[in-house]
Amino acid sequence: MRVKERESEAYFYPDIVVSCAEPQFEDETFDTLLNPVIIIEVLSSSTEKYDRTEKFEYYKQNPTLKEYLLVSQDEVQVEYHQKLNEIWILKEYHSLEDTLTLSTLCCSLSLRDVYGRVDIGKIE
Repeated sequence: MRVKERESEAYFYPDIVVSCAEPQFEDETFDTLLNPVIIIEVLSSSTEKYDRTEKFEYYKQNPTLKEYLLVSQDEVQVEYHQKLNEIWILKEYHSLEDTLTLSTLCCSLSLRDVYGRVDIGKIE
């Protein structure tokens, strides 16, 4: 699903997007979400810099977004950005034994599950 930053004309296609409230769409086509609460991007060498910088700056302008995750596909690494009192806090996870909590969903994600279908021998 496409996501639009409300204050600009920027559109993005995140790898995973979550909305907890009634979805708000840009128009009657229902393909552009305006109220994401969680966005997850899987990093690749061609998009990593953009996902970490410019794209994240656009995402941060969305008042409904609470959590932003960057998941590496080349190593066990998840960067978890959480918005607390209008400040974005970063936590990093680097071990298959780590578990991160998605506060918005009140659930936990094991990195072992996140990387469950990845050939760990190739990335460790």
